[in-house]
Amino acid sequence: MSVLNVLLRDDELLVAVDTLAHEASSGHETEGAKVFVVPHRNLVLAGRGSAQLLLLVYQLVLQASYTVGFTMERVMSDLGPTLDKLWPQYVAVAEQSNIPHADLSIEIVFGGWSTAQARMAASAYIKTRSDVPAEHHALVGGLASPGAPLRTWKESFAPDEILRAGVLQAQYLNAAAGKAVAGGRLLCCRLTQHSIRIDDLGPISTNAR
Repeated sequence: MSVLNVLLRDDELLVAVDTLAHEASSGHETEGAKVFVVPHRNLVLAGRGSAQLLLLVYQLVLQASYTVGFTMERVMSDLGPTLDKLWPQYVAVAEQSNIPHADLSIEIVFGGWSTAQARMAASAYIKTRSDVPAEHHALVGGLASPGAPLRTWKESFAPDEILRAGVLQAQYLNAAAGKAVAGGRLLCCRLTQHSIRIDDLGPISTNAR
Protein backbone atom coordinates (compact mmCIF):
# COMPACT_ATOMS: atom_id res chain seq x y z
CA MET A 1 0.00 0.00 0.00
CA SER A 2 1.07 3.57 -0.56
CA VAL A 3 0.11 7.17 0.00
CA LEU A 4 -1.89 8.71 -2.86
CA ASN A 5 -3.43 12.15 -2.42
CA VAL A 6 -5.14 14.40 -4.94
CA LEU A 7 -6.36 17.98 -4.63
CA LEU A 8 -8.33 19.38 -7.54
CA ARG A 9 -9.68 22.79 -8.44
CA ASP A 10 -10.42 24.36 -11.82
CA ASP A 11 -6.99 25.96 -12.20
CA GLU A 12 -4.71 23.49 -10.40
CA LEU A 13 -4.21 19.77 -9.84
CA LEU A 14 -1.97 18.39 -7.10
CA VAL A 15 -0.94 14.73 -6.76
CA ALA A 16 1.24 13.52 -3.87
CA VAL A 17 2.76 10.04 -3.47
CA ASP A 18 5.33 8.36 -1.27
CA THR A 19 8.45 6.65 -2.64
CA LEU A 20 8.74 3.46 -0.56
CA ALA A 21 8.95 0.32 -2.69
CA HIS A 22 10.08 -3.28 -2.27
CA GLU A 23 12.13 -5.40 -4.63
CA ALA A 24 9.99 -8.17 -6.06
CA SER A 25 12.79 -10.75 -5.84
CA SER A 26 14.12 -10.05 -2.35
CA GLY A 27 11.44 -7.99 -0.62
CA HIS A 28 14.10 -5.47 0.40
CA GLU A 29 13.07 -1.85 0.80
CA THR A 30 14.01 0.52 -2.00
CA GLU A 31 12.61 3.63 -3.67
CA GLY A 32 10.28 3.80 -6.63
CA ALA A 33 8.40 6.27 -8.79
CA LYS A 34 4.63 6.26 -8.39
CA VAL A 35 3.85 9.47 -10.27
CA PHE A 36 4.48 10.02 -13.98
CA VAL A 37 3.84 12.95 -16.29
CA VAL A 38 2.92 13.37 -19.94
CA PRO A 39 4.48 16.83 -20.28
CA HIS A 40 3.46 17.63 -23.86
CA ARG A 41 -0.19 17.00 -22.93
CA ASN A 42 -0.01 18.52 -19.42
CA LEU A 43 -1.20 15.30 -17.78
CA VAL A 44 -0.23 13.19 -14.78
CA LEU A 45 -0.68 9.51 -13.92
CA ALA A 46 -0.12 8.18 -10.40
CA GLY A 47 -1.02 5.08 -8.47
CA ARG A 48 -0.74 2.74 -5.54
CA GLY A 49 -0.61 -1.04 -5.68
CA SER A 50 1.18 -3.00 -8.40
CA ALA A 51 4.19 -1.07 -9.69
CA GLN A 52 4.49 -3.33 -12.74
CA LEU A 53 0.88 -2.77 -13.74
CA LEU A 54 1.17 0.99 -13.14
CA LEU A 55 4.25 1.20 -15.38
CA LEU A 56 2.48 -0.75 -18.12
CA VAL A 57 -0.52 1.58 -17.99
CA TYR A 58 1.78 4.60 -18.14
CA GLN A 59 3.52 3.16 -21.19
CA LEU A 60 0.18 2.75 -22.96
CA VAL A 61 -0.93 6.30 -22.05
CA LEU A 62 2.38 7.69 -23.26
CA GLN A 63 2.09 5.84 -26.55
CA ALA A 64 -1.46 7.11 -27.02
CA SER A 65 -0.33 10.68 -26.37
CA TYR A 66 1.60 10.66 -29.67
CA THR A 67 -1.50 10.00 -31.76
CA VAL A 68 -3.45 12.54 -33.80
CA GLY A 69 -6.75 13.42 -32.14
CA PHE A 70 -5.55 12.47 -28.67
CA THR A 71 -7.75 13.74 -25.84
CA MET A 72 -7.62 13.30 -22.09
CA GLU A 73 -11.30 12.36 -22.09
CA ARG A 74 -10.67 9.47 -24.49
CA VAL A 75 -7.95 8.09 -22.22
CA MET A 76 -10.24 8.46 -19.20
CA SER A 77 -12.93 6.37 -20.89
CA ASP A 78 -10.41 3.71 -21.97
CA LEU A 79 -8.46 3.29 -18.71
CA GLY A 80 -11.05 1.14 -16.94
CA PRO A 81 -11.40 -1.39 -19.80
CA THR A 82 -7.60 -1.35 -20.19
CA LEU A 83 -7.15 -2.39 -16.55
CA ASP A 84 -9.69 -5.18 -17.06
CA LYS A 85 -7.78 -6.41 -20.11
CA LEU A 86 -4.38 -6.34 -18.35
CA TRP A 87 -5.61 -7.89 -15.10
CA PRO A 88 -5.30 -11.61 -16.06
CA GLN A 89 -1.67 -11.05 -17.02
CA TYR A 90 -1.03 -9.33 -13.69
CA VAL A 91 -2.69 -12.17 -11.75
CA ALA A 92 -0.63 -14.79 -13.59
CA VAL A 93 2.63 -13.05 -12.70
CA ALA A 94 1.51 -12.62 -9.09
CA GLU A 95 0.69 -16.33 -8.81
CA GLN A 96 4.20 -17.21 -9.96
CA SER A 97 5.50 -15.06 -7.11
CA ASN A 98 3.10 -16.72 -4.62
CA ILE A 99 1.26 -13.44 -3.95
CA PRO A 100 -2.23 -14.11 -2.53
CA HIS A 101 -5.14 -12.93 -4.66
CA ALA A 102 -6.42 -10.97 -1.67
CA ASP A 103 -3.32 -8.78 -1.87
CA LEU A 104 -3.79 -7.89 -5.55
CA SER A 105 -5.07 -4.39 -6.19
CA ILE A 106 -4.30 -1.17 -7.99
CA GLU A 107 -5.61 2.35 -7.63
CA ILE A 108 -4.80 4.87 -10.36
CA VAL A 109 -5.39 8.59 -10.73
CA PHE A 110 -5.20 10.24 -14.14
CA GLY A 111 -5.78 13.91 -14.85
CA GLY A 112 -4.59 17.28 -16.02
CA TRP A 113 -5.67 20.19 -18.13
CA SER A 114 -8.74 19.51 -20.25
CA THR A 115 -8.79 21.60 -23.40
CA ALA A 116 -12.40 20.61 -24.04
CA GLN A 117 -13.57 21.68 -20.57
CA ALA A 118 -11.10 24.57 -20.13
CA ARG A 119 -10.27 23.40 -16.60
CA MET A 120 -8.42 20.77 -14.64
CA ALA A 121 -10.08 17.35 -14.45
CA ALA A 122 -9.13 14.00 -12.94
CA SER A 123 -10.49 10.48 -12.52
CA ALA A 124 -9.71 7.59 -10.19
CA TYR A 125 -9.72 3.89 -11.08
CA ILE A 126 -9.72 0.88 -8.75
CA LYS A 127 -9.25 -2.77 -9.73
CA THR A 128 -9.19 -5.62 -7.19
CA ARG A 129 -10.91 -8.65 -8.74
CA SER A 130 -10.98 -10.49 -12.06
CA ASP A 131 -14.75 -10.94 -12.04
CA VAL A 132 -15.59 -7.28 -11.35
CA PRO A 133 -14.92 -4.45 -13.82
CA ALA A 134 -12.58 -1.68 -12.74
CA GLU A 135 -14.29 1.13 -10.88
CA HIS A 136 -14.12 4.59 -12.45
CA HIS A 137 -14.90 7.76 -10.52
CA ALA A 138 -14.65 11.32 -11.79
CA LEU A 139 -13.02 13.31 -9.01
CA VAL A 140 -14.57 16.41 -7.50
CA GLY A 141 -12.31 18.24 -5.07
CA GLY A 142 -9.82 15.42 -4.70
CA LEU A 143 -8.98 12.07 -3.17
CA ALA A 144 -7.10 10.79 -0.12
CA SER A 145 -5.83 7.21 0.05
CA PRO A 146 -5.95 6.19 2.80
CA GLY A 147 -8.58 8.66 3.97
CA ALA A 148 -9.15 7.49 7.54
CA PRO A 149 -6.19 9.32 9.16
CA LEU A 150 -7.17 12.60 7.47
CA ARG A 151 -10.72 12.92 8.78
CA THR A 152 -9.79 16.01 10.80
CA TRP A 153 -7.24 17.34 8.30
CA LYS A 154 -8.24 20.53 6.53
CA GLU A 155 -7.51 20.29 2.82
CA SER A 156 -4.70 22.61 1.80
CA PHE A 157 -2.40 23.11 -1.18
CA ALA A 158 0.34 24.37 1.20
CA PRO A 159 3.45 22.12 0.98
CA ASP A 160 3.84 21.79 4.76
CA GLU A 161 0.23 20.63 5.10
CA ILE A 162 0.59 18.18 2.21
CA LEU A 163 3.68 16.74 3.93
CA ARG A 164 1.89 16.52 7.28
CA ALA A 165 -0.94 14.57 5.67
CA GLY A 166 1.57 12.15 4.13
CA VAL A 167 3.22 11.54 7.50
CA LEU A 168 -0.15 10.77 9.12
CA GLN A 169 -1.08 8.39 6.33
CA ALA A 170 2.24 6.54 6.36
CA GLN A 171 2.01 6.06 10.12
CA TYR A 172 -1.56 4.78 9.77
CA LEU A 173 -0.73 2.30 6.99
CA ASN A 174 2.37 0.95 8.68
CA ALA A 175 0.62 0.50 12.00
CA ALA A 176 -2.26 -1.34 10.32
CA ALA A 177 0.08 -3.63 8.36
CA GLY A 178 2.55 -4.19 11.20
CA LYS A 179 5.40 -3.41 8.83
CA ALA A 180 6.65 -0.66 6.54
CA VAL A 181 4.33 -0.47 3.52
CA ALA A 182 4.41 3.32 3.02
CA GLY A 183 7.12 5.86 3.59
CA GLY A 184 10.30 7.17 2.07
CA ARG A 185 9.83 10.70 0.83
CA LEU A 186 6.74 12.54 -0.39
CA LEU A 187 6.77 13.67 -4.01
CA CYS A 188 4.27 16.31 -5.04
CA CYS A 189 3.28 16.96 -8.66
CA ARG A 190 1.52 20.25 -9.38
CA LEU A 191 -0.16 21.05 -12.68
CA THR A 192 -1.61 24.29 -13.98
CA GLN A 193 -2.72 25.08 -17.51
CA HIS A 194 0.82 25.89 -18.62
CA SER A 195 3.12 24.16 -16.14
CA ILE A 196 4.08 20.89 -14.51
CA ARG A 197 6.50 20.59 -11.61
CA ILE A 198 7.46 17.84 -9.19
CA ASP A 199 8.83 18.71 -5.76
CA ASP A 200 10.35 16.53 -3.06
CA LEU A 201 8.55 17.74 0.07
CA GLY A 202 10.69 15.68 2.44
CA PRO A 203 10.69 12.43 4.42
CA ILE A 204 7.51 10.90 5.80
CA SER A 205 9.18 8.01 7.62
CA THR A 206 12.22 7.65 9.87
CA ASN A 207 14.02 5.42 7.39
CA ALA A 208 13.75 7.91 4.51
CA ARG A 209 16.97 9.05 2.90
